[in-house]
Amino acid sequence: MPDANADPLIVAISSRTLFDLEDSHALFEAEGIDAYAAYQRSHEDDILPPGIAFPLVRKLLALNKDAPPEAPHVEVILISRNSADTGLRIFNSIAHYGLGIKRAAFSNGAPPFRYVKPFGADLFLSANGDDVRAAIAAGVAAATLLPARAPEQRHDQLRIAFDGDAVIFDDEGERVSRQGGLDAFAAHELEHKLRPLSGGPFRGFLDALHRLQAAFPSGPQAPIRTALVTARSVPAHERVIRTLREWGIRLDEALFLGGRPKGPFLEAFGADIFFDDSLHNIDSARQHVAAGHVPHGVSNAV
Repeated sequence: MPDANADPLIVAISSRTLFDLEDSHALFEAEGIDAYAAYQRSHEDDILPPGIAFPLVRKLLALNKDAPPEAPHVEVILISRNSADTGLRIFNSIAHYGLGIKRAAFSNGAPPFRYVKPFGADLFLSANGDDVRAAIAAGVAAATLLPARAPEQRHDQLRIAFDGDAVIFDDEGERVSRQGGLDAFAAHELEHKLRPLSGGPFRGFLDALHRLQAAFPSGPQAPIRTALVTARSVPAHERVIRTLREWGIRLDEALFLGGRPKGPFLEAFGADIFFDDSLHNIDSARQHVAAGHVPHGVSNAV
């Protein structure tokens, strides 16, 4: 049974992914920090529109309400390159929407990723690719989100989808595929089907999410639903299934697409967010759902 006194699930999020700040960000890039700061102070009582990750955050925090006594707590922390002064508008907007965000780090233009790990974050979402890569290098699951207005909410259930290789798992399979092609990859996975895959950058977040999910009743009406959406196909499916079994991880749905575009399947699943290491897959997914790019593995080698 999950331990209610165990560490909470902690998600750190940047202000540009939580709210739509693109008008003021464009002003910052065109006219500099002084113009940006003056604009934010003069508009600090104007409520910001929800951003791309707003629905995810609202659903995560809603899990704390009427949760089973043994359920781990969910905490969202704001990580921002704003100063505390210009960040007042952000906190006013947080209060307006009733988001239970109590902790924050304002770095005043300096890279803020260095505070992600001390906060104990299991996941970091940001519009700044450099901060995301630095967080992954520090051992924190992280993804880059393209800033945008929040999509329309279609359901109350929290639905999170993951790619497999280089996200949940390491990039061993992708390396074999790049070196020898799909036939070599299929043969490699068949040969090693009984050997569990090593964990990728999202292994820790998946563990924490599973611990939270396990505190709630299972089934279609559960408040959390997860999916693996992978380009793998038969016979490379077996090693994935055995690995998750070895880890003791439950994923509600598994889609082995054999290279089909992922976007339509993610829309059918109704993902609140999808994580993938491939920019090609992210481009497909973004047409349908919020998609976070995980800059890890051989496909992202510089």
